[in-house]
Amino acid sequence: MAFRKDILSRDEQVVMHLRTHIKSLIGVILILFLASALLGIGLALIPEQYKPWTTWVLLGLYLIAIIWFVLKPWLLWLSATYTVTNRRIITRKGIFNKTGHDFPLRSINNVNYESSFLDRIFGCGTLILETAAEKPLTLPDVPGVERVHVVIADLIFDGEPDPE
Repeated sequence: MAFRKDILSRDEQVVMHLRTHIKSLIGVILILFLASALLGIGLALIPEQYKPWTTWVLLGLYLIAIIWFVLKPWLLWLSATYTVTNRRIITRKGIFNKTGHDFPLRSINNVNYESSFLDRIFGCGTLILETAAEKPLTLPDVPGVERVHVVIADLIFDGEPDPE
């Protein structure tokens, strides 16, 4: 999903545009392989006297499972984005019903990140942005979380990201 420039205010610039790490889809990929294997086994074991109706029932169940457990999570992943600008952090998600949150950089008091062992293997982590007024904004599975942490901290404390 491309970032729409028309939601930016005057003199606002995009610093980073991300989506959650592909790691969040590992379970979905495993479900796809498992459902496909079960379909293959089921089709191979159907006795001849129950064909073709049982074949159609198995294919229908397979398609329902793929749509619900694979296609839907993939579309949700594809539609969820994190955008860091020089003024705010913008989150957007949703396929049909969109939800968004704009978090002004000036309201952030503390920037933290957490990376489990598995997160470090995949190069991602959870970014936690705290303010004095409201509960922290938690962004899970942020790719390159350490770099994003540094960029946001630079924007908050220096007003601009560190050039590379």
